[in-house]
Amino acid sequence: MGATGTTEPPYRRIVAEIRRRIAAGELAPGDRVPSTRQIAKEWGVALATATKALTTLRLEGVVEARPRVGTVVAPGDGAPASPERRPATGAEPELTRERVVRAATEIADAEGLAALSMRGVAVRLGVAAMSPYRYVKSKDDLVLLMADAAFGEETYPAAPPDGWRARLELGARALWTLHRRHPWLAQISPLTRPLMLPHLMVHAEWSLAALDGHGLAPETMMDMHVLLYSHVQGLAVSLEQEAHAEAETGLTEDEWMDRQAAAVREIAASSRYPTFRKVSDALAGGYDLRLDELFELGLGSLLDGFTAVIEGTSGVE
Repeated sequence: MGATGTTEPPYRRIVAEIRRRIAAGELAPGDRVPSTRQIAKEWGVALATATKALTTLRLEGVVEARPRVGTVVAPGDGAPASPERRPATGAEPELTRERVVRAATEIADAEGLAALSMRGVAVRLGVAAMSPYRYVKSKDDLVLLMADAAFGEETYPAAPPDGWRARLELGARALWTLHRRHPWLAQISPLTRPLMLPHLMVHAEWSLAALDGHGLAPETMMDMHVLLYSHVQGLAVSLEQEAHAEAETGLTEDEWMDRQAAAVREIAASSRYPTFRKVSDALAGGYDLRLDELFELGLGSLLDGFTAVIEGTSGVE
């Protein structure tokens, strides 16, 4: 691993080895470096140590975090760290709740919610391990603050578009944009246990207001709202799961599918699944799972169904 001394902290040995790989050309600018979980497994260290190693490399300008990609080699190794990332000399940098939440969100965006820890947030901010607890009581409370801040990133116009359908489309696309930006949002709460977050309620209010005044029963209005939200959440779950699977296996989605090619051919060749074989043969060029297109297809189908209900109830479009 290229250790530089037996008394050197483990995170420093990891930093030195990743620097060596970059210098040797094993990792080029834009290439992903090992994730926190991969580092922990390869070097046999705790996740907090792995986080500290990656944070040190970020502070040194060697790597940078890219949401939903992970940590990659930065263009131009050795660039100066930004003021937000540079550790304080002497006094500990002044903290605020907003800074703690922002740092935690950056970790979750880049590495997934599973990589988030209070200690990791402290390391990222360059403060003592217990400092974030002065502003947030626990990791669970921190995740709720992160979610509320994330849901607040998309707002709605004071003058809504004409028609319930246009309003629901705008609301659903706003939620999809947020889950695309922060896929971990789909992991924090099951549909059956909704979060009472102020900024999330803004989206609920927009959706319900679009359905109001069309003669729908309150239960039907809530059912429609939940169906729209579940459509967003259900697709977004795959974003976080894919990122986690890639971190665990080191395989991209395409690489994993390539390894399944033989099994797919065997199933397609079987007489037990004639329709699957027919569709597979027609997709000889391959099938790309495009979540954005699936979102639009599902959204249109849901709203077409809502149209039949609303027109049957009130005749209002």
